[in-house]
Amino acid sequence: MKQNITLALDKETMKKVRAFAAQRGTSVRALLAAELRRMVEEEARYEQAKKKALAHLDSLFPLGGEKLTVRESLHDRRGLH
Repeated sequence: MKQNITLALDKETMKKVRAFAAQRGTSVRALLAAELRRMVEEEARYEQAKKKALAHLDSLFPLGGEKLTVRESLHDRRGLH
């Protein structure tokens, strides 16, 4: 189901938008609908790629914030003499 929205623009901007749409052989409504659709799809693709990349990184390196060692063991100097 399609739903209408109302958009308020100043006269000068609206004049430019109408000319912009006309140059592309489309209406302002179609131009805005296509651009909004593109933005939403681009965001979805970005989120999917981000999730895939993080899953790949997590499979290579633990990203869970686990404590790898205790601080004292890093400064243990017994056996260095």
